[in-house]
Formats: sequence, structure tokens, C-alpha cells
Amino acid sequence: MTLDILNLTKKYNNQIVLDNLNLDIKNIHSLVIIGPSGGGKSTLLKVIAGLVTPETGTVRINNKNLSFEEKYLEKYRKTIGIVFQSYNLFPHLTALENIILPLEKIHGFPKDESYKKALNLLEKFQLLEHMNKKPKQLSGGQQQRVAIIRMLALDSEFLLLDEPTSALDPYLVSEVLDTIMELKKEKKDLILVTHQMSFAKAVGDYLIYVDKGKIIEQGNPKEVLESPKSEELKFFLSKILKY
Repeated sequence: MTLDILNLTKKYNNQIVLDNLNLDIKNIHSLVIIGPSGGGKSTLLKVIAGLVTPETGTVRINNKNLSFEEKYLEKYRKTIGIVFQSYNLFPHLTALENIILPLEKIHGFPKDESYKKALNLLEKFQLLEHMNKKPKQLSGGQQQRVAIIRMLALDSEFLLLDEPTSALDPYLVSEVLDTIMELKKEKKDLILVTHQMSFAKAVGDYLIYVDKGKIIEQGNPKEVLESPKSEELKFFLSKILKY
């Protein structure tokens, strides 16, 4: 995966959220974004996802410019997978139906192919026995894993995950992280916002620390997190590692 961002600016109600942000990354599979709440990391992810339009700047992913015209974005969003904190499963559908529905209705896969693909992924990630349960019958960790499977079923070009464990009880976090590590082993291209520092070191090929709308530090996750250079990152780590 390659990601080139030039002079990216985004404002909300005249407040700058992304401040002339620049990034140039080549030949990685997993990018990890960390930073304080309100620092701009989730907004950056949403821009890359085509869900938020910036005031200025360009984004180029895998040597293709991201156009923020709605006609283009409608097609672009079908080529990527997005998982947010809140699962976004349909409450009236079973786990199996949640995976099959977008395959059939949005991407036009035949019913039998959709069914087979969903079953294979549920089995791979050890959720086959839960396929006929509705979201309220699943744990938070199981719901998030179903959301990840639904994304994987679409054969997305790359995956975007916005703090996928933040809404989970601590004892459920590991099963979701294990699922993401499996994606890492398979060299699936992904961009991940996380507050789990040990996980950031394990899963990331590259890490950026975003604060006040700017990239303050970047590089190899282990090196950046174990030897922070900026006062901002040192302070952030001193706070987050207390908990």
C-alpha cells in the first residue's frame, strides 16, 4: 500500500481539525494512527474513507488520486472496507444475514456465492456456531468480529478500522485484536486507529502520531513508541500507559 497526502486541511465550525497535514508512505501493509482525542486521527481516517471532504489538499492511495466528487466517492467506497467502534450491524438480521446482505444488494454477488463466502469466513474466524444469532445475542467482541468479517467478504482493496476495540469490555478486546493480527499475517492492507500501544507495535508496519491536526512523529512503531522524540508524544504516552 502507498499513501501520499499533501497539504490536507479540514475545518469544523472554523476550528482546524487537520492542519496542512502531509504524509508520504510507500510499500507497507499496515498503517497505525495514534493520538489524543480530538487530535484529528479519526477525521484523517474518514477523509481517507471518502466520508469527509477536506477544505484543501490531495490524497493519493495506491497511485490513484482520491476525488471528493460524490459520483466518484460512491464507487470508491464500494472498493474499501470500514469498521467503526459501534459495529453497525443490522439488529434484525442474523450474523450470517449481516454478511450476506451487502454482498447481494450492494455488490451484486449471486445468493449461493454470498452464502458460501460468508460461511467460509465465519468458520475461519471461529464464529460458525453463532451464524444464526442476532447481534443482541452476541457478545461485543463477537459483534465486532462479525463486522470485520462482513468487511472482509467484500474483497476490499484495503481496510479501515477506527478504534475497533474501544467500545468493548477489556476481557473481550483480545479476540478482536487476534482477528486483526490474522489479517496482518495474511498481509491484508489496513489502516488502523487504536489506543492500544502494545498492539500498535505488534500490528503496524508504520505508525503516525497525530496531535492538533498535524503528524508530530512517524516511523517504525517500535522505535517511535519506545524512543519518542517530541514532548507531545512523551506526554501522551505518559498518560495513556498509566491505564
